[in-house]
Amino acid sequence: MTALARVLERLPGAEPFRMGDGPELCAEWTALILSGAKTATCSALRDFGEGGAARPLVGRRDVACHWDWTPACVIETVEVTERRFCDVPEGFALAEGEGRFADWRVGHIAYFQRNGGWAENMWLICERFRLVEVLG
Repeated sequence: MTALARVLERLPGAEPFRMGDGPELCAEWTALILSGAKTATCSALRDFGEGGAARPLVGRRDVACHWDWTPACVIETVEVTERRFCDVPEGFALAEGEGRFADWRVGHIAYFQRNGGWAENMWLICERFRLVEVLG
């Protein structure tokens, strides 16, 4: 049984996920979670639903994985909101732990452009979470 399977076995209903869109970004963002600097994340609403990622749910514990799907940590979702990119407040962006608000905007515009397109009024799922357990 893999390490991920063992973790999922003891966390019924947990969803495994990877941050970012490649190994480097995944490593950077996962390290931010592990350090406690990252307590929020956002994704394009278009990426959820039938055939897409599972929506975050308040109270559910999920498993953040390294790019190779080895489990890094368990997080618990504490808040989920839907908002347009242009309406993301600075406090939320700063909770993503990726630098100043202007840096967050530049990085996220580039990320969304690489992954299906970006628009100032695009809808996002914005999630706040807490680190529950560091794995491995």
